[in-house]
Parts: sequence; C-alpha cells; structure tokens
Amino acid sequence: MKAPRALSRLSALMSTLALCIGLSTPANAQSAFSPAVFVGEKVVTYFEIEQRTLLLALMKFPGDPRKEARKQLVDERLQLMAAERMGIAPSEGGMDAALKSFAERLNMEPAQLIEALANEGVEEETLRAFLYARISWQGVVQTRFGSSVAVTEDEINRAIASNTGAGGVNVLLSEIVIPVTPQTAEQVQSLALQLSQINNQGDFEEAAKTYSQAATREDGGRLNWISITKLPPQLRPVLMALGPGDVTDPIPLPNAMAVFMMRGKRETSMPAPNYSAIEYAAYMIPGGYSEDALKTAAEMKDRVDTCDDLYGEAYGKPENVLVREALAPGKLPRDYALELAKLDEGEVSTALTRPTSDGGQALVFLMMCGRTAELKEETVSREDVAQSLRGQRLMSFADGYLEQLRAETTIVQK
Repeated sequence: MKAPRALSRLSALMSTLALCIGLSTPANAQSAFSPAVFVGEKVVTYFEIEQRTLLLALMKFPGDPRKEARKQLVDERLQLMAAERMGIAPSEGGMDAALKSFAERLNMEPAQLIEALANEGVEEETLRAFLYARISWQGVVQTRFGSSVAVTEDEINRAIASNTGAGGVNVLLSEIVIPVTPQTAEQVQSLALQLSQINNQGDFEEAAKTYSQAATREDGGRLNWISITKLPPQLRPVLMALGPGDVTDPIPLPNAMAVFMMRGKRETSMPAPNYSAIEYAAYMIPGGYSEDALKTAAEMKDRVDTCDDLYGEAYGKPENVLVREALAPGKLPRDYALELAKLDEGEVSTALTRPTSDGGQALVFLMMCGRTAELKEETVSREDVAQSLRGQRLMSFADGYLEQLRAETTIVQK
C-alpha cells in the first residue's frame, strides 16, 4: 500500500523549506552532532534540531518550526531528567502502541509512516524520540499529580453549564498577571504561589497594584462582569469551581503567570452563546512596554476603528508585523484569549508583549475583530466533562512543574 499522496507530495515543500530556514549545519558548529544546547548534564545536538524541524514542518506545527524544535527538545530534556529520577520509562509495547496511534491519525500504518518520513529526510529515531518524551512526561505528571486531582459532581454541573451557555452565567473577577522571563521564572512562581493564598479582596487589590502588569492594575485588578462563555475554555471549569473570595492556583500563560479572584457570580435570564471562532488581529510594535511603543499604540488607537484598518498600518512593513486569524476558542494562546474576552468588536488591548527575533520585546496591539456563535449545542457526557476537568488540572500542574524544572536547571544555548 502506498503512502497517502498528501504526504508524498511534500518533497517540493521541504526543498523550499530547506532554503528558507537553513537546514544545513550552522557555520560555527564543528559537526551536525555538536551540542547546540546544554540542559544540565544533557545536550541537544544540531542534528536533533534539524531533524525535529523537518518533522514539525511535515506535521504543519504552528509557528516557526526551527524555534519550536529547539524549545521542544530543551523541554524534553527537562522532562526526561524528571522521568529518570522517578524511574519512569516507556515499555516497548507502549512505544509500539504510541507509534500505531500516531500513524492512525494520518490514516497510515506505522511502516508506511516511517517510510514516508524517511523519504523526506526524517529518521525513524526522530519520531520515536518525539513519542518517547511525551509518554515519559505523561507518566511523570500522572505519578506526581494524579492522586491529587479530584473532580466533584458540583464542578461537573458547573462545567456543563459553562460550556453550553446554560443559565447564562456571568462572573466578576479580579486578576494579577506577572510577566515571566527565564531569569525570573523561579521568583515569579514563588510569588504567584504566595498570592494564591490571599483570602480577602483588599489584600488582592493591593497585590495587583504592586505586582500586576495587566491594564487593570490601577483598579486593583478588577474586571467588569463577563460571560463565562467568553473566557478560554480551559479556564471555565477552574473559575466556575470558585466561590466568592476564592483565588485560583497560579495559571501559566505565555510569558506570564496569573492568579484570579472570584468576586461574584450570577445567572442571567438569557443563555449566553458559545463561540466556534474568535477573530483577532495582532500588530507588533517594537519596544515592548517602552514609552515610545505605548505612545505609538495610543496614536494607532485614534486612527483605527476596525481590524481592516490595520492593513494600512502594516503596509510596507515586514510581513510578520501583523497577524490576523480566526481560531476556535481553545486554540487561542491563553493570554490572547483572556485579553480578547474583555473586548467587544473593534476594541483594543495593549497589555501583552511578545519576544522578537533580535532578543527584544514587541508590544502587542491586540484588536477584537469578531466572534462566531455556534449554531447548535453539542451534547456532552458527564464522564467526558469529568475527564476534561481532570486533564485540564493535570495540564496546569504539568506546566507549573516544567517551569520549576526550567528554573532549577542550567540551560546554555550555543
């Protein structure tokens, strides 16, 4: 049986990709197997980065495949060190099952997939290493946190209501959002854990004014009433489980850590719609939170009324200065999703930053273009909801633990 034509036609794409992202060994490396990154006592080689870059490109993984490859491989070294300390390693049968499952997603047999990847220059060991790290990390997370993840019937009821729009639930939240860099990860994690222990609104508001980077900091982190269905799907069950005055555990965001306090919760007479897609535009302004960047953003706010207007702002500038796309709520970057939840169509947030290729920061001029409501509700089983809640909590624990491992390990990029 031949491999699917969609994968076999990728030769031309990969030839172009090789020219665009430079798949040859870096000039300053002695060989393809020279260390590109030191992660504690482990290394990531240039060869591994090249191989993972090819694999991610073939998988159509979002973002820059080379940057994502390097990041994934560093994270996997941290994850595998944790697995080794706990004596966790996938069995041969577990690896075979994972390979079979991965191939089935592409409507292929494992042997077909391996052959198709080999035709594009990706070695079998590259795919197996990719799967090995994921299975190992799942074992670490399940062993370390599985027993502490429990879901109550009330939480399941709230989650079903929040995900279907039943009851029209609105929430009144306060937020603290603290930027994170590799140098401050450990301190921010420790601070966020302390802030999550706050048990009164006055102290939370003072902490928001002191530590938060969100636009709400001057108001003590206070947000207005918002429909639960506008918030990221991953956070709805967590927030719906809170009572008045309760504070979440630290929640990892891209480049930040957040905690939320529930100030109030109410039901409205009309159910709120679920959304199948959120359309946004993100315009990158060099300089991060600098005075010049904030001034530029303020001037742009006066000039633009819709997302279409941003095309004029981006004219003649590099292609990556403006991103406009419509994504399912669960596919949005979590920090984008939180900011967009606060916005109506045509409104703008300038609370976020993104790193630039030269090591600097860009201020994100984030505009809400529109929301697409779902045409019908899907029925969900209680067991599916319970599994989703447990999975989300495990993911939150896993993200926090990985940040801790990163902060505790010396990582040297070549």
